Amino acid sequence: MTAPGDERDEWTDDSERSLRDPVIAARRIDALLDSEDLHGAADLAEGLPPWLLVDILERSGAKDRAVLFRLLSKGTAHVVFEALDPPLQSELISALHADRVNQIFTDLDPDDRAGLIDELPAHVATRLLRELSRDEQALTAAILDYPVGSVGRRMSPEYVSTHPDTTAGETLERVRQRIDQAETIYALPVTDDQRRLVGIIGLRSVMRAAPDTPIRELMNEAITARARESAETAARRSADERLIVMPVVDDERRLVGILTFDDALRILEDAETEDTARAGGAEPLRAPYLATPVRSLVRSRVVWLLVLALGAALTVQVLEVFEGTIEQVVVLSLFVPLIIGTGGNTGNQAATTVTRALALGDVTPRDTLRVVTQEVRAGLTLGLILGAVGWLVAGVVYGADMGMVIGLTLLVLCTIAATVGGLMPLLAQAVRADPAVFSNPFITTFVDATGLIVYFLIARAVLGL
Repeated sequence: MTAPGDERDEWTDDSERSLRDPVIAARRIDALLDSEDLHGAADLAEGLPPWLLVDILERSGAKDRAVLFRLLSKGTAHVVFEALDPPLQSELISALHADRVNQIFTDLDPDDRAGLIDELPAHVATRLLRELSRDEQALTAAILDYPVGSVGRRMSPEYVSTHPDTTAGETLERVRQRIDQAETIYALPVTDDQRRLVGIIGLRSVMRAAPDTPIRELMNEAITARARESAETAARRSADERLIVMPVVDDERRLVGILTFDDALRILEDAETEDTARAGGAEPLRAPYLATPVRSLVRSRVVWLLVLALGAALTVQVLEVFEGTIEQVVVLSLFVPLIIGTGGNTGNQAATTVTRALALGDVTPRDTLRVVTQEVRAGLTLGLILGAVGWLVAGVVYGADMGMVIGLTLLVLCTIAATVGGLMPLLAQAVRADPAVFSNPFITTFVDATGLIVYFLIARAVLGL
């Protein structure tokens, strides 16, 4: 039995570790909530940093999540709520009292508010928007006017701009007056009298200059994004250029907002999560894994499993066509998994590489011929290597003829699979489909069936069947 003093020491150790480990912190908070010690849970939660509270809330069940969030102080709750994914924000909105909800919604930045509105039921969103001031309603409505997925939907309309004829001293005074309303002040867009963007200037340059220096002598050319262009494309450009702020303009080059580096990183993280999920044959989860109900996990996977099952049915049909060949040389059936697996893996490797190159802007659909040439050469080289190994191993165990069948099949199959795998993302991009969605299921279906046809045709030719 543990002595009382030892038990206290053990809790002290756990308490200190909880400041760093979300699993231990979540376990302790769960224990306090289960024992209905709300004061203890509130005291422990207030001693934790916001990032750790976000992790704990994501790991908690829906009921405990709502109770714990209610225990947070107003300031902590605001910081934590902003860091949660919109689906979890929506869930908490449904669990909180109206006055607390209105305050949280009002305190959000307009771009975060727009993201939350997409997750809320229409009647709840309408009620919350009605509670905003006219200025906040206008800022939020400006973002909601842009299409979902566009950078205009993810930009912040709260910024400090300046004029080319304004002096550095006047600009600094303007920054001081609006510092609490702006998303960031470290880079300032420069606009003319018609609000058209003419440049950008860093706060450091403004502070370093003499107070009477005109901004036009200090500003630099701005790298911009069009409000209706893809958020991922704009975020990728922002990351490539290492921008703290990217001005967002309309078709007349009027400034409508800014994309900050943290929002750009979040967009890229969401895109990477989506591509990774779809490359694995599943839809991306809309909430953290531990906060996702089982029904949502099933729904995210079942469609692609059905698609792949239909593709497997085509493979069965190919096997049925060559049933007579297999009956004559039963050993051919032993290599079917090898042929299917090698073809699929080769095609998916090529598709993943080209999909990534498309995302980074390294290739475009105009480079189709170059990509095909590259993948034909890569597939041929891989086929030579794998074919040589297959010929050696199968030849030693099952005879020279069988070794030749396996070697030639791998040579041809790797070439076909790499070429098709490299081509599919480009075709998807050309028809405005998601390359990650379009490529892998098609490759799996096409290469499995094609690989078996190549295999059995080569076997018939070499073995004289």
